[in-house]
Amino acid sequence: MIRQIILLIITICIGVYFVFYSNILEFELNSLQRLAFNDMLFLYLAAASYCFISGELTKNYSQVDRLWSIIPIVYCWYFTYSAGMDNRLIMMSCLVTIWGLRLSFNFARKGGFSILPWKGEEDYRWSVLQKEVPALKTKLNWSLFNLLFICFYQMGLIFLFSLPILAAWQGEREFSDSDIIIGAIMLILIIIQTIADEQQHKYQTKKYALIDGNHEISGNYKKGFIDTGLWKFSRHPNYTCEQLIWITFYFFSVSASGKLLNWSVIGCVLLVVLFYFSAKFSEGISAEKYPQYKDYQNKTPMFIGTK
Repeated sequence: MIRQIILLIITICIGVYFVFYSNILEFELNSLQRLAFNDMLFLYLAAASYCFISGELTKNYSQVDRLWSIIPIVYCWYFTYSAGMDNRLIMMSCLVTIWGLRLSFNFARKGGFSILPWKGEEDYRWSVLQKEVPALKTKLNWSLFNLLFICFYQMGLIFLFSLPILAAWQGEREFSDSDIIIGAIMLILIIIQTIADEQQHKYQTKKYALIDGNHEISGNYKKGFIDTGLWKFSRHPNYTCEQLIWITFYFFSVSASGKLLNWSVIGCVLLVVLFYFSAKFSEGISAEKYPQYKDYQNKTPMFIGTK
């Protein structure tokens, strides 16, 4: 897993170089756009620093998770305000707000938020990773991992996949029917993701109620994992929708510019790469925990059409 993480860090560094410094994808901003970009870049650096410091002090390393559904809303509305409340950007910001509120609700009911902002449930994968990777067992190495990957990489990725709204601001095309179609697709994906999360929540709530009540566990609950509903067609329908949501979000910038490829594509591409490795790691844990999970892997695609 550590090799994949190093690969992810190298990938984002190369991606940032090609987008912002090589001029291959024509990253050119006017003075107003540059000012707004610099303001949000500062916010990213401040947020990543906060996540690192609070994580190190509390030993709770899910600080980025608490901002994942919130900070894109801030990025988007700030760019929208700076652009003079453009119609296309308003639609983009509204959709991101719907996405963020829904994701925040789902995260909150899992215990992710607390009255004290640095507390709440921690992602179980961090403790597993710390135990399984010898290089991360030392305090210094783990702190470096927290700094470079958990905080600055992940917060940087959030910043990048939010940037199609800045690219859409750059575009010269007026708000059109194509934007409405893109917005409708994104909204449908948010609804599907909501259904997937609701199915998983109901399953896990019922499973643990049976366990805590010392009831006999049978049928689908005996497996330990959900494989019905949308989960029958994909092992991660919620992850699948998350990736498609931000790919769709990118297409607003395509509608605005009339070009299929622009510099802001880097965010959704890197998100897909991260989710692939994240899902693989999670599934490794599930396969060890649940005997029937490997059969589920053989029968059901991870995302869409891929085992």
